[in-house]
Amino acid sequence: MSCKINEMNSKQIFSKKLLYRAIKDTIPVMTGYIVLGMGFGILLRTKGYGIGWTLGMSLFIYAGSMQYLTIDLLTGGVSLVAAALTTLLVNARHLFYGISMVDRYKNTGRKKPYLIFALTDETYSLVCGESTLQEKERTAYYFLVSLLNQIYWVTGSLLGAILQQMLSFNTEGIDFALTALFVTIFVEQWITAKEHRQAVLGVVVSVICLVIFGPDHFLIPSMVGITLGLLGMRKEGSRNE
Repeated sequence: MSCKINEMNSKQIFSKKLLYRAIKDTIPVMTGYIVLGMGFGILLRTKGYGIGWTLGMSLFIYAGSMQYLTIDLLTGGVSLVAAALTTLLVNARHLFYGISMVDRYKNTGRKKPYLIFALTDETYSLVCGESTLQEKERTAYYFLVSLLNQIYWVTGSLLGAILQQMLSFNTEGIDFALTALFVTIFVEQWITAKEHRQAVLGVVVSVICLVIFGPDHFLIPSMVGITLGLLGMRKEGSRNE
């Protein structure tokens, strides 16, 4: 009997240690998700959508950049086809994430559907960077990291919506948060990357499509052009190898 109690206690301590490890690793994500989530919640509330919309989108869409874009899609009267294509192209990078995570998520059991759903950019970086845990511990760690990151995002979104509802303040410029986020990511990747062909391709194609199609219709053509260009670079690299 005492052996069973000791075994249960050791498992409980182990679970707490794993939770503390996941919390520690996700603290940098928390600081970003709370701020960006608040920006989303405030912006959505200023467009006339209640807290229920904020909670629902953060729970079931859970894609920071796409949630910001969804606000414009909702308020701009975009067709379902255009919205679907925009969503597919904006989140196309997750196709490559998914392929690279097949082995890591192979034996995750019932947690696999949620792990796939909750695979954001930041979660991906934490999961891929983990190499010290034993195989039997990894599934629980993956799940905790994924869950904590979504909790941070939902919390930030709700805080933003609540603050906007309770307080009256000027929200001009908040919709620039997404642009600032992408600019920051672009600059960081430019500094750390050894090759800049892909970044130059994205800028050139976007500018050309902006000139040809205008600011209201350039997004989908530019995403298609960038995707085709990247595929062409990939084939060229394979031939060279």
